[in-house]
Amino acid sequence: MRTLLARQPMWVVRGAAIALLALTAICAAKAQMPGTQGQMSGSVPNQTAIGTSGGGMTDQLQFGTMGHQVERDQDAAYKAFLKEPEAARKIELGNKFLQKYPKSPFEERIDVGMMNAYRERREWKDAYHFGDSALALEPDDVDVLTIVGWTIPHVSNPNDPDADQQLTKAQTYANHALDVLAKLKKPKDLTDEQFAAAKSMRQFQAHSALGIVNFRRNDYENSAKELQQATAGNPTPDPTDLFILGVDLQNLKRYGDAAGAYGACAQIAGALQDRCKQSASATKAAADQSKTN
Repeated sequence: MRTLLARQPMWVVRGAAIALLALTAICAAKAQMPGTQGQMSGSVPNQTAIGTSGGGMTDQLQFGTMGHQVERDQDAAYKAFLKEPEAARKIELGNKFLQKYPKSPFEERIDVGMMNAYRERREWKDAYHFGDSALALEPDDVDVLTIVGWTIPHVSNPNDPDADQQLTKAQTYANHALDVLAKLKKPKDLTDEQFAAAKSMRQFQAHSALGIVNFRRNDYENSAKELQQATAGNPTPDPTDLFILGVDLQNLKRYGDAAGAYGACAQIAGALQDRCKQSASATKAAADQSKTN
């Protein structure tokens, strides 16, 4: 039986939104994950190029007469880690590398790779652990800041004892990412267009993270503001952002605007498309009715 969301109690709308939020977050972790393309950290533009990062090593000073062989072995292990496509095997290689080469100049990049591998496996606590480890070494890594900041609110379980603490952490990371991006200088190996596109993508993700954090806290006004920034001008808006934006606006009784957000979501193929079509129709009807009252 078809129901009009606009006429349902707001807790029903919110409950449905949270359930769909968890579903689409799991799908996102399996498909396109924020941060796995278009690397912005330092001068590294892309995940496939991180083999060039991490600085150099002075063999004789750091490793004595065996320095050259240690460097070659470490470099080979690092490249094998980068090239490994399977998450479980990548985690195995990463753990071995970190045990064998503590304080390696590649450590932060290994941590980032481990974070992404654990995200692919939906093992969130381990993903957050390696994200935090990477940030301890490179606090301004906007890729890690946006990845962790985006992931936490999407998969958050309100029944977890540290749920609110984790949301605060996501909020802190997303805000810091935006601060870093505002001051970030263009790497020499990126064109102006590439830099602008990569920077915008990270900004969209950070605003998405903040929007979902606010939604989780029932702050619909600020959630809507952030999600509008996450979707306006975004060439590939996240349908989850559009759907939650619609819920925010519906809770604020801005039915016409909610219908617009749901309508934009309905144009994107995926798990939310049918639900967004129904919600767009329902909120449009509510908007029309409010004009006649």
